[in-house]
Formats: sequence, C-alpha cells, structure tokens
Amino acid sequence: MPSHGLPIEQVRARAARIRCVFLDIDGVMTDCKLYLGPDGMEIKAVNVKDGLGIKNLLRNGIEVAVISGRPSDAMQRRLEHLGLRHIRLATEDKLPAYREIIASLGLTDEQCAHMGDDTPDLPLMRRVGLALCVADGHPKAIAASHWVSRYRGGDGAIREAADLILEAQGIDA
Repeated sequence: MPSHGLPIEQVRARAARIRCVFLDIDGVMTDCKLYLGPDGMEIKAVNVKDGLGIKNLLRNGIEVAVISGRPSDAMQRRLEHLGLRHIRLATEDKLPAYREIIASLGLTDEQCAHMGDDTPDLPLMRRVGLALCVADGHPKAIAASHWVSRYRGGDGAIREAADLILEAQGIDA
C-alpha cells in the first residue's frame, strides 16, 4: 500500500492504535463533483466499496465519524444507513466538532485518524495520530499526510484506508 510522509512500518504502528476514523465527504466519500438539477437538487455518487470499508471498521469496534462543511440530506441518510452515530454536516470549522466527538468517546488524538482532501481538513490532519489523504488531494493535504491512498476520492480510498487500519490491528476483514 502506498505511503507518503512516513515509512509504511510507522504508518502501520500508528494505524494499530486507531479507535476512531474521521472522514470528510466531498472529495473523500465522493469524487468532489456536485450534480445540480434544475430545481437546485444536489446528487452525489458514493462508492459501495467505501461503504463496506466503513461497515468493516464499525463491525470491528472502530468508530467512524464524519465532519463536513456542506449540508446534505442524502449523505445524512447514507451515513445513518451505514450505522454512523457521529455525523456533523454544515460544519466549516471542523476542530470544535472533532474535540466534542473525541471527548464523548474518551479518546486521545493518537487514537484518531482523519481522511481529508483539501485545506479545510488540515487542522484535523495535523492533530490526529494518523493523517490520511486521497490520491487526488490538494498538495497541502498530501504534504500533511502520513499516508496517501492510491485511489481518488469517491473511488475506494476509504476502503483502502479501512483495510490498512484493520490489517495493522490484526483483523482480516
């Protein structure tokens, strides 16, 4: 699996400690495109492989949280369907929501990972124990990452990261 800023052995050591994975939506769960209908309705495409990666994390006791700057009723329903309990949409400043979620779970920064794709994700990426990025992330997000997926946002990057974390914890999912 690809690695960026750290040798893969160090990435796996960090991944072994992860108890919660934070995700962005646009550019991570989706391909960063918004399809707009004439009535203003937004349509987003998601990858079912990413959904299975999220379910695998949850099934194995690793929380998954989403913090996104944009509101989306469709994504709210999708995330709830996947079993997420920690969903914060229309939250441009992600750090307060992150702090509130980890406090509620009794976790430290080192026990958290965040997968982002752009500059709004940098405060979380610089704080968590494992900073993850999609292959087509902004150069600043890639530079802040410990590990970069070989896949683009919305194209299986979350599944690849989930597999990395679970394998580092000795779980075959």
